[in-house]
Amino acid sequence: MTNPFLTPSALPYRLPPFAEIREEHYVPAFERGMAEHLAEVDAIASDPAPATFANTVEALERAGETLQRVSIVFFNQAGSDTTPGIQEIQKEITPKLAAHGDSIHLNAALYARLKAVRTDVPEEQWLLQRYLTDFVRAGAELDEGQQARLRAINEELSGLATSFQQNLLADTNERAVAVDDASALDGLSADEIAGLRETAAQRGLDGKYLITLVLPTGQPVLSSLTDRSLRERVHRASTGRGAANAGLITRIARLRRERANLLGYRNHAEFVLADQTAGTTGAVTEMLDKLVTPAVANARREQEALEEQAGFPIEAWDWAFYAEKVRQARYDIDSAAMRPYFELNRVLVDGVFHAAHRLYGLSFTERPDLIGYHPDVRVWEVANEDGSPLGLFLGDFHARASKRGGAWMNSLVHQSGLTGHRPVVVNNLNIVKGEPTLMTFDEVNTMFHEFGHALHGLFSDVRFPRFSGTSVPRDFVEYPSQVNEMWATHPEILANYARHHETGEPMPGELVDRMLEAQKFNQGFATVEYLAATLLDWAWHTDYEGGDAETFEVAALRGAGLDLPAVPPRYRSTYFAHIWASGYAAGYYSYIWSEVLDADTVDWFTENGGLTRENGDVFRSRLLSKGGSADPMEAFRAFRGRDPRIEPLLERRGLL
Repeated sequence: MTNPFLTPSALPYRLPPFAEIREEHYVPAFERGMAEHLAEVDAIASDPAPATFANTVEALERAGETLQRVSIVFFNQAGSDTTPGIQEIQKEITPKLAAHGDSIHLNAALYARLKAVRTDVPEEQWLLQRYLTDFVRAGAELDEGQQARLRAINEELSGLATSFQQNLLADTNERAVAVDDASALDGLSADEIAGLRETAAQRGLDGKYLITLVLPTGQPVLSSLTDRSLRERVHRASTGRGAANAGLITRIARLRRERANLLGYRNHAEFVLADQTAGTTGAVTEMLDKLVTPAVANARREQEALEEQAGFPIEAWDWAFYAEKVRQARYDIDSAAMRPYFELNRVLVDGVFHAAHRLYGLSFTERPDLIGYHPDVRVWEVANEDGSPLGLFLGDFHARASKRGGAWMNSLVHQSGLTGHRPVVVNNLNIVKGEPTLMTFDEVNTMFHEFGHALHGLFSDVRFPRFSGTSVPRDFVEYPSQVNEMWATHPEILANYARHHETGEPMPGELVDRMLEAQKFNQGFATVEYLAATLLDWAWHTDYEGGDAETFEVAALRGAGLDLPAVPPRYRSTYFAHIWASGYAAGYYSYIWSEVLDADTVDWFTENGGLTRENGDVFRSRLLSKGGSADPMEAFRAFRGRDPRIEPLLERRGLL
């Protein structure tokens, strides 16, 4: 069998040869890749020559190419277009990968060589320090018995995370709400209703209408459906997800605490924060404490206004519906009336790409000759202002049953001067396909956000693969993406893409003004639902020592002062994929931590003239191009000229 993973791709930019890849290629490629990688590592560790940066650290950076090729493609497919076969492979391979990682980090001879390396080159010193930190945090200083227990914990955790993810995908699909009569869908547009009918037909429910669920608690249809009983069905379907995960997450939390204790930390949060820009759990707690009280006060005021509109005490499934009514009354703005102005392709090309052209001089050429991993995937070649090639951008924007919920960016090829690779990145969203595909403004904002991650990957200009693109601390990675959201509402950019999909007429100026004025509306709710999820994450990874999941969740929210029945957490524990399956454990705070940097950076752009090529060059050169090759807060200070200030964030969210 010719296995496409065993040799470098011959396609432009080393784009994976998706047309040649079959499921049966994965396991042999993983096995070959792990064996090759271990052989390369053993050769480095047993090298009789004195340890140098070149023969030890740089050699490690070059090692494991086959394993990296197959891992990147496999885990991208597992999230974006899974199958029963992929899920079985994932169950089989993730524990093996965890054990493989441990076999490298717990290699005593390799660790000894790393400790012996000396270099005077700043970037090399930084990389060496990162490697040493990785090895210590992976247990290199533990005794043999402790290391054996650590290996067992890591292997079990990897399997539990896979089970969580697969349970959640199955349950989210299973709990989609079927509606028999279109009259129950009053409040939705004709296009939306047609889309629900088509979705039902695709799932074998001809003649019905199917409301599929997005990952967060709040479901988009709740702002429009007039049928209160149907709103309640949708809400309860959303919040009831993940029952099969309840036992998994308590086991994960206990194992993470045990691992942290083995490594000398009191809990998992303390372990995580030791290697983040925040530095300590106290720094995070201090920031969150500043936000909870004013956010809850705002949410309570908003609830009073909604109940005045409704005429009765509202429930969680009522909030979005009556918030939309109050929004319309205060600002004369109807979210549904804006959708015709947000057609997906126009938002992408005349909005997202246009902003990148104006700010950074980029150009985008669609490459239909290059094949993605699914028919929905589109490929663009990205070039600098002088025409020099930059990389490839793949867009996978539509929802499907085989894709996990949410939105994210992946790197398919990591930029590196050492390997000569240019970047290939992909954005995933979950927008329901239509003819045409019309978006909510929240979805527009998400598209700009995820493209901020893509720019972070595309602009990477580092020597070592370890530092490429978004390879930065978790509480810094959301910063560039959140900054990119500012262009969604920039007058020039908005005017360029917000055009009626049928007539081409621009969104009326007064509607634009009202939309922008309404940006701070409902910020109490938005901040509280986010903080509730954040503090759930924090509680699981600081306080949990035992007990069932639901009881712990209720107590954690009550203890944080966030048990508002009408404002549920953005994610309840049993479907909080960010913290159980996606790397944000004790790190969900990073969105608001990064937003402090983001809001301060938006002020910098405003102070310096806004959307200009000069500003783009500064932000690109001082921040986006650096990846993880420098201390991220030092990079921020080099850009901003000082430490970040929290006041711009408080003002943005109406919390001053």
